[in-house]
Amino acid sequence: MADMFSTLGTWNWLIFGFILMALELLAPGVFMFWLGLAALLVGLLSFAINPSWQTQLLMFAVFALAAVPAWRYFARSAGSRSQSPFLNNRTKALVGREFTLEKPIVDGSGTVRIDDTIWRVAGPDAPAGSRVKVVQADGASLTVAVA
Repeated sequence: MADMFSTLGTWNWLIFGFILMALELLAPGVFMFWLGLAALLVGLLSFAINPSWQTQLLMFAVFALAAVPAWRYFARSAGSRSQSPFLNNRTKALVGREFTLEKPIVDGSGTVRIDDTIWRVAGPDAPAGSRVKVVQADGASLTVAVA
């Protein structure tokens, strides 16, 4: 077993890194990518400093462990710069906007047209054509106040 580790060389780490990255393509989950990157770093450093096999394994372990916080940092920063923050909750994007009532609010219920959709609204009684402001969105119903 020690003979196998003692033959670890630069090319072995580079090949191992590319294999791990190829596995990431087959089963995406952004896990194998970081291990592959760690193996590639060990391979590239082995070109420069020619460490022992123990040091190579230690470098791989350190790079693999350092990849976890790096992955979390990049994933968090990529999620925070989303171009569509309301992508999966579009009703939240309606809060604060004003619309014209299509049907009057009678007994607390009416409708408003938003783009090509008619939404059920709840709020104080108001005649058709009144301007209302969305104050809360809950599923497919909107709570409005007279604007």
